[in-house]
Amino acid sequence: MLLSTSLFARDLSWSWWPTGLRDSVTAGDDTLRYRMGISALASSGQFAPFWLVSNTNGDVSVSPFSGNLTAGIYKEAVHDERWWDYDFGVQLTGRAEYPKTGTGYFNLLYAHVRLFIFDITAGIKPMIYETPDTALSMGSMVFSGNAHPLPRITVGIDRYVPFPGCYGYFEIKGGLTHAWMTDNVYMKNSYLHHKFAGVRFGGRLPVNFSYEFHHAAEWGGISPMYGDIGSDFRSFTNVLLARGGGVMRNDQQNAQGNHVGSQQLMLTGKGKGWEVSAYWQNFFEDNFAFIGDGQNIHDGLWGVSMKQSRWPFIEGVTYEFMNTTEQSGWWHDRDGLCYAGNDSYYQNSVFFNGWNYYYRSMGTPFITSPIYNTDGTVHTLNSRVRVHHLGVRGDIYGFKYRLKASYARNYGNDNTRRTLLSHNTALLLEVCKHVPQAWGLDFGLRLAADLGNQFGNTFGAQITISKKGIICKW
Repeated sequence: MLLSTSLFARDLSWSWWPTGLRDSVTAGDDTLRYRMGISALASSGQFAPFWLVSNTNGDVSVSPFSGNLTAGIYKEAVHDERWWDYDFGVQLTGRAEYPKTGTGYFNLLYAHVRLFIFDITAGIKPMIYETPDTALSMGSMVFSGNAHPLPRITVGIDRYVPFPGCYGYFEIKGGLTHAWMTDNVYMKNSYLHHKFAGVRFGGRLPVNFSYEFHHAAEWGGISPMYGDIGSDFRSFTNVLLARGGGVMRNDQQNAQGNHVGSQQLMLTGKGKGWEVSAYWQNFFEDNFAFIGDGQNIHDGLWGVSMKQSRWPFIEGVTYEFMNTTEQSGWWHDRDGLCYAGNDSYYQNSVFFNGWNYYYRSMGTPFITSPIYNTDGTVHTLNSRVRVHHLGVRGDIYGFKYRLKASYARNYGNDNTRRTLLSHNTALLLEVCKHVPQAWGLDFGLRLAADLGNQFGNTFGAQITISKKGIICKW
């Protein structure tokens, strides 16, 4: 019986720890590449349309007229089966916008090394809490790629890897990030902490199930109201463990820093050339409770994503619904009782600019970023929203396209009020084409519109021309 079981396992190529790593690998060459591009945007209204601006890592201006000139070099990690690998990227962007002045910045400046299964990343690189199809999603609730990427150091396991002894049917990932909040919009010299962990069951089975947990916090720095609020190692450990501390009574009674978090459950079915995922992402700002429990069970992101490779005309479809109107109930405290509600997502009394970086939401863009505030304030004015969202992408005879359509209903910040304040329908059509006959250039056209009273009826277009190629190999 033991012999037959052993032969059966060997026939199926089962491995006690299937890391995919080999002692000797004859993979392809390491390649240093370049890319450069130019883009121009024009639109009606006070702001560029929502889907031209949102989830672009802060790379597209909200101004109705703007243009970017970008240049960069990068090296991709290509040796998945080698015991170590590395990649890096540098991208410099120069922007001109009307009626504001121009600016220049690095939107990419990082290096990453993988040693065995462990990853180390240092520099400016986006942190995106991925959904099954990030290109079509409305964006996750903690990190969506909406704001400029922060300079950071991350150590951990970035992608799912098999746990020893489970033959690939149980996988884990997790990591720890320390980042610097360099915008200094309200707080000066503050930091960002992020840790994550995930488990996935199923491996090669046609059905997989996963759970992910993300906890993040703004902490430290100099407040114009409270002064130095604690940036030492003890303060860091308080933030890491989400416990009370610091110099202010509020932080001592609750947790030091501005804490947010989310959890995601996902069920995925897959076959030859297709994959379907259903997922639920829950958000919390107060005490942690396992997803499905706690006071804010009605808030979160629910989605269904389909991807397939047999018919290129429609390669992916995603539908999502998001609700943030509950916020743990109407009242935080009333008549001497603490209800722990009225969470006021992305807002904080100490970190007054809230869960934003350079005036843009680091989480979902549908919780309106302060960059849209016409009164000059730096905090979030609209955190209670309901959104229906649909995305489609594909390839029609070499023309790669992406469609997005979203309908948002906005209720402001007052959790005791249930009045609809504004609404918006955001539309996007994006088409890209590689043309070898035109010096190998890539041409892109993005058409977008906002319809409603949140931003007004706005129409806009963005044209991009880019070129990428190989510098050298080794």
